[in-house]
Amino acid sequence: MSQSQTITLGGGCFWCTEAVYVKVRGVTDVESGYSNGQAARPSYEAVCTGRTGCNEVVKLTYDPADITLREILEIFFVIHDPTSLNRQGNDAGTQYRSGIYYETPEQKEVIDDFIREAGQDKTFGKSIVTEVLPLADYWPAEDYHQDYFENNPNQGYCAFVVGPKVEKFRKTFASRVKG
Repeated sequence: MSQSQTITLGGGCFWCTEAVYVKVRGVTDVESGYSNGQAARPSYEAVCTGRTGCNEVVKLTYDPADITLREILEIFFVIHDPTSLNRQGNDAGTQYRSGIYYETPEQKEVIDDFIREAGQDKTFGKSIVTEVLPLADYWPAEDYHQDYFENNPNQGYCAFVVGPKVEKFRKTFASRVKG
């Protein structure tokens, strides 16, 4: 196995993003958390107020020999709306903003190239508003948020919002679904 890498993504509610990436071949760990805000050790309740500046994110650990950052981004840009500022569906506020938080200059280069290409070919029909910043002030979410969809598949939000995102991933990226 090659050296693992991590990338942190904000694509709306972290339950949705986590539920998809735990099923992606090549992603070896997914942790829900908060990042790029002003609160030290933020809580879910504080982040939900929208006053911490924190984003709900997932930190992905992946094996670059099995999945590239570009492939991770391709999935990310299908399972959320990168043209919607501070909103994903009914979830509104800065804590739901589209964001990619990188750890190396090499990652930033791949991200910038991907977004530039997607913008040039008018993939989304509107301007991409995804923020691209160095990862800052990451803090893991509370234990009950980890594996939330897997543990609560029949909860209303999971059944009506998370489940369809997971199915969209399965259909669009069938070759990337874990065995």
